[in-house]
Amino acid sequence: MKKHLKRNAAPRSWDIDRKKRTFVIRPKSSGHALESGLPLGIILRDILKIAATAAEVKKILHHTQVLVDGKRQQESNIQVGLFDVLTLQETKESFIAVFDRKGRVVLQELPSSWTSQKVAKVVGKSMVRGGKVQLHFHDGKNMLTTQPVALGDSVLRNIPDGKINQVLPLKTGVTAFLLRGKHRGDVGIVKEIRGNQATYLRNNQQIETLKNYLFVLPSDFPVVKKQEKEEKEELKTQPKKD
Repeated sequence: MKKHLKRNAAPRSWDIDRKKRTFVIRPKSSGHALESGLPLGIILRDILKIAATAAEVKKILHHTQVLVDGKRQQESNIQVGLFDVLTLQETKESFIAVFDRKGRVVLQELPSSWTSQKVAKVVGKSMVRGGKVQLHFHDGKNMLTTQPVALGDSVLRNIPDGKINQVLPLKTGVTAFLLRGKHRGDVGIVKEIRGNQATYLRNNQQIETLKNYLFVLPSDFPVVKKQEKEEKEELKTQPKKD
């Protein structure tokens, strides 16, 4: 696989300057889709701006501890994907990769209370010997479990050992993040699930989507709290009805 790709050919979800340079780092293959994350080198240089050049990025990765999901990374082409936890040990800062409401991959800072766990969506299940079930997550990771977890549910996993702390069932009344579609990046309350269809509530509006697009999040997750604050501001600016 080529190590670079042309900036104009990069996913539209990458919020990068497409005229500044011809090429951009191509992330190594991972469990995330290309459009669902960013190469670590781009994050350090172009988003967090703690390096000015690719050479500086390599130096930082060699001399300081940069962790993704609790594991040190030393390659700039590692992909940081949706809901991966990025930690800079030197500054004690942590971030997660999410879609904003324009469908772009952005970083949101994480408070310390959320840096030791990660939310993951169950996208597949398979039976293995011994009566255990293997769960397949949205980030390409797998784990064996005897816990009752349904397809489409989310789980909170410890970092870095991956132990499940909590199961977040996909059902009405839960808070969900939109993975795809024209509302990608939205957060809302699931009002109804009908087969493959679903309805969620945002800004007092009911919006139709597909069940597969829903990613259940804890109601107190930082992404949820941020959008709740934005929603309150949006409601203040809406004209009052007579």
